[in-house]
Amino acid sequence: MTATPDTPHRHDRTAQAPTAATAPRDLIGIGIGPFNLSLAALAHPLAERGKIDAAFYEQQPSFHWHPGLLIEGATLQVPFLADLVTLADPANPWSFLNYLRARQRLFPFYFAERFHIQRTEYDAYCRWVSENLPGLHFGHQIDAVRWNPERSLFDIDFTQLDADGEAEALGRTHARNIALGIGTAPHIPEPLKPLADAPTVPVIHSSDYLQHRDRLRTADHITVIGSGQSGAEIFLDLLRHRPAGAEHLHWLARTPAFAPMEYSKLGLEHFTPDYTRYFHALPEPVRDRLVPGQWQLHKGIDADTIAAIHDELYRRTLHGGWPDTVLTPGVTVRTAGRVATNRVELHLEHIEEGTRSRLTTDAVVLATGYRERPLDQLLAGLDPYMRRDSAERPRIDERYRLLLDPAITTTGSSVYVQNAERHTHGVGAPDLGLAAWRSATILNTLTGTNPYPLPDRTAFTTFGLTDPTTRTPTPRTPQPPNLVRLKN
Repeated sequence: MTATPDTPHRHDRTAQAPTAATAPRDLIGIGIGPFNLSLAALAHPLAERGKIDAAFYEQQPSFHWHPGLLIEGATLQVPFLADLVTLADPANPWSFLNYLRARQRLFPFYFAERFHIQRTEYDAYCRWVSENLPGLHFGHQIDAVRWNPERSLFDIDFTQLDADGEAEALGRTHARNIALGIGTAPHIPEPLKPLADAPTVPVIHSSDYLQHRDRLRTADHITVIGSGQSGAEIFLDLLRHRPAGAEHLHWLARTPAFAPMEYSKLGLEHFTPDYTRYFHALPEPVRDRLVPGQWQLHKGIDADTIAAIHDELYRRTLHGGWPDTVLTPGVTVRTAGRVATNRVELHLEHIEEGTRSRLTTDAVVLATGYRERPLDQLLAGLDPYMRRDSAERPRIDERYRLLLDPAITTTGSSVYVQNAERHTHGVGAPDLGLAAWRSATILNTLTGTNPYPLPDRTAFTTFGLTDPTTRTPTPRTPQPPNLVRLKN
């Protein structure tokens, strides 16, 4: 029986991956986060029709999406329509609405009238897909990717891991195309890296917040660093559990203000395919200037969270006095060190004033965001074939393919990237709302057909002095015959 959302079937996600003796895959996905999970979900109907043979590999034993930030009541900053498939294929069986239907929760959701769902529900939805979608191999660590010129294929070496994460078996598989979805890594500022590694003082990244929350709450004084959504949610969560008048909380940020995220309807059009195409066509120096200045598009705080923080602070003034909290934007941490064995001293500088001060605290939460995982180590075997820009970053074309040597591209093989292309595609690269579009673009390009017709225009804004209807990426034809197995 074919596994479908209406007849859930837990496939063997630890099954042995293909061996060298098996036929090469049309597509191998490396990493199973939301973006490659989206690609797998959209590839599934094509696989059932024999149009594509794909498999996806993930080092972790199962799917988990930011488990340290699944704070009670925290919501996604994108609507539920930004699921894995809907914005490219609303009828796809792996949609969020079909998840609700399979769980017999469609009517409760209907009456809840929620456009923005909670993070815990999004995590549960993605895990439902990952546990039922065929072709996913968890507990598989990809060790190396190389180009095999004799076979015109990619060789992918992997280590199969046991339940404890220990090496269990080695293997190799082959593919005509690769999709990299290895995600991002928590960013810890250089001055705080030595302290984050020390066990005595809790200096933790926000990605681990829930695992350390009980310990943090016992600290006398806590400092939160970072002005984005995660920093705001953590500050609010800590504030709600501190006694009035003895909160002992500092909230510091490098940005000039604790600012709301840009959420106007025309402002949100920066997260459309139209803007992505416009941004990609700009010269590299212009792109590099734009991204830092657009921080409020994706690093601001949603208005409801800002309001909740202000309401909580205001409530604590009702009987006179002010809460023992300090909220200071425009501050950088120059250096940091340990005081005695259980406290931290932060050396601060105010950017606009040019003044400096010191802050002693008992715990630090670093809501300092994430950085794209570097591709160089994983793709070391492809380095001679890769084309780079002036900053030595991989060059990526409009269809999310690494620019590689013609020795590879003339065979029809490609390496696609997911959420590693902000420097070429702009602020929408990590946005969940563009996941289905990007996955559909990859599959349309890879197959040389158009299984997922995409609209010619997606924004009312015309970002450049060109006709927006002429900028939709279409698959190049003809494609080499060995690209995929096209069957009627």
